[in-house]
Amino acid sequence: MPELPEVEALRAFLQDHLVGKEIARALPVAISVLKTYRPPLTALEGATVTAVDRHGKFLDLTAGDLHLLVHLARAGWLQWRDVLPSGPPRPGKGPLALRVALTGGDGFDLTEAGTTKRLAVHLVTDPAEVPGVARLGPDPLADDFDRDAFAALLAGENRQVKGALRDQSLIAGIGNAYSDEILHAARMSPFKPVRNLGEDEITALYEAVRGTLAHAVERSHGLAAGRLKAEKKSGLRVHGRTGEPCPVCGDTIREVSYSDSSLQYCPTCQTGGRPLADRRLSRLLK
Repeated sequence: MPELPEVEALRAFLQDHLVGKEIARALPVAISVLKTYRPPLTALEGATVTAVDRHGKFLDLTAGDLHLLVHLARAGWLQWRDVLPSGPPRPGKGPLALRVALTGGDGFDLTEAGTTKRLAVHLVTDPAEVPGVARLGPDPLADDFDRDAFAALLAGENRQVKGALRDQSLIAGIGNAYSDEILHAARMSPFKPVRNLGEDEITALYEAVRGTLAHAVERSHGLAAGRLKAEKKSGLRVHGRTGEPCPVCGDTIREVSYSDSSLQYCPTCQTGGRPLADRRLSRLLK
């Protein structure tokens, strides 16, 4: 799933490639992708893109008085094309979900792999009209997101720390992969309850959040959209690396599996050398 660093890199890429250009048409290919109907996508025709912003994991393309909001979900992606195919896209079983064509002949496709279709596109006059945007917590890379602001968010939390980090209404933009990376950097068990965090642990976790995300954004800066997935994977130290040696201590990276996802961690760095045997029965909460 694209998370804050990849979406921020896409925002910067689109800022360079879209702003100042006129939209010829926006063509939905998969019926499921479009979540709003008023105004219609035809309202974008002839509008000039004036800005590209990000809200958590949402991309926000401003064109005239309208905002085209895109959430790539788990398997969605954006593919830039210097020259779009001349014919209209045909609905079918392929990954293409929506095409945005510019008057200059270039544009981009939104694609989604797999059979579970969650990629979402909204056309609105105000980003806050999109429920997923309206409920977002603060951006962890914002200038005013300091250690005290982070501590205030955690006050009263009863969840395990990994779940709290992934809650978009608490902190915007962190998903499964970067929560694993943050917890590894903070040397913290994913199952540790937030209420048990000491002041030093809150500081360590805050520094890991800011440092991990900022480093990932820096790595992705200036990359073309097509290279971002590979860059993300190459930069991950524990997520998706079950069975490999930890780059910090050399211990074997382990995994806890869920029905539709998994987490990875290093026992030596994060759980005192003890493996998390079961996500429900584990007693490793400290």
